Amino acid sequence: MIAVAVAALLIALHSVVSQLSAPEVYGADDSEIAVSAGDRFSVKVADDPAGDPAGGYRWIIAEPRPDPAVLKAVGRREVPGGPLPSGTGRERYLDFETVRPGRTDLRLLRCRICSADAADEPGARTLNFRIRVG
Repeated sequence: MIAVAVAALLIALHSVVSQLSAPEVYGADDSEIAVSAGDRFSVKVADDPAGDPAGGYRWIIAEPRPDPAVLKAVGRREVPGGPLPSGTGRERYLDFETVRPGRTDLRLLRCRICSADAADEPGARTLNFRIRVG
């Protein structure tokens, strides 16, 4: 009985520590992001428009790119899970790390072909973020 209680306590403690140390996640509506130097954060986006899970859209960092002395991209990931709810796109997380204090803009572009004229593609969408690193 005591062993079960200790195991449950350790699992709960691990869960709390993991949540506290996980990078902050921002969404499409978070146009202003304030973080500290050395922080990691993610931007959650949907690759495909609602109702078109086979659409082939993806998000890229668009021009003008953020100041690399302030912000750098460190990866992208999809969190595995069950089936997608009807009418939603596949969610992705674009991961970033701040380098040093400053300000920069981050522009994301959802595109299918993602060529030089990607912003003019049907279904293209942009998201703009102002990043302030203190």
